[in-house]
Amino acid sequence: MTLATLSDVLQPALRGNYAVAGLVCLGWEDMRAYAHAAQAENAPVILQAGPSCRAHTPLPVLGAMMRNLAADVDVPVVAHLDHGYTADECKAALDAGFTSLMFDGSRAPLGENIAQTRAIVELAHSAGISCEGEIGFVGYSGGDGSAGTDPQQAARFARETGVDAMAISVGNVHLQQDREGGLDEDAIRAIDALTTVPLVIHGGSGVPVAQRQHLSTHSSICKFNIGTELRMAFGANLREVLAADTQKFDRVGILKDVEPRLLDAARTVIRAFGAPAQD
Repeated sequence: MTLATLSDVLQPALRGNYAVAGLVCLGWEDMRAYAHAAQAENAPVILQAGPSCRAHTPLPVLGAMMRNLAADVDVPVVAHLDHGYTADECKAALDAGFTSLMFDGSRAPLGENIAQTRAIVELAHSAGISCEGEIGFVGYSGGDGSAGTDPQQAARFARETGVDAMAISVGNVHLQQDREGGLDEDAIRAIDALTTVPLVIHGGSGVPVAQRQHLSTHSSICKFNIGTELRMAFGANLREVLAADTQKFDRVGILKDVEPRLLDAARTVIRAFGAPAQD
């Protein structure tokens, strides 16, 4: 069993100047592809169940799948709740065997966000697992705009919540389908100067690969969440498979043909973050 907590993989990344991929999962096939991609790259991976994934599949099922995959590979695998919005959701994920909780109170006023996040940190730590929080608000492509992270507020948030990782808003946007934006490196340096906690970038698909690599090495950003990029790869590969055989109809057969290509795409993502070979 190589099941790990978020701190188990992010603290070595912080010390070793690399980052770990937080890969957003939607089902068994992509989850399996991501775990096997990490195995092939001999690198840790964070399997993430976000709101859309949880709407499709119950948390106890997701937890069991992630734990099963962790037992099937030799590299550290984190079972991570992404964007838990309530204490009940976080408690349900803990009960389902997740090893990391991300509580998202970023829409709330600062004091409320700190209090709510601190309660989830205490819940997680009492169970021996990790907790990620968010300060500032990371917006959505075509949706709600972002509110950038204030460095002083980030320092207070990290200090008063005790989070194991802190998601920040520095030009990143969820669901971005191109890599034209990039991150505000001056803002990242200002946050870095006031905090020591591993930093997290949500909406990592919109960040140019060269900048991901640079920041993995030259900042405290230890986790990039990648979802849209791999969903786009899945969609493109699925269309190719179906176009190649218009009579193909069996779901298992179709996904069996798509999964190896998704595994290759995930390997490319994981490799760019520079994790050293796992012992």
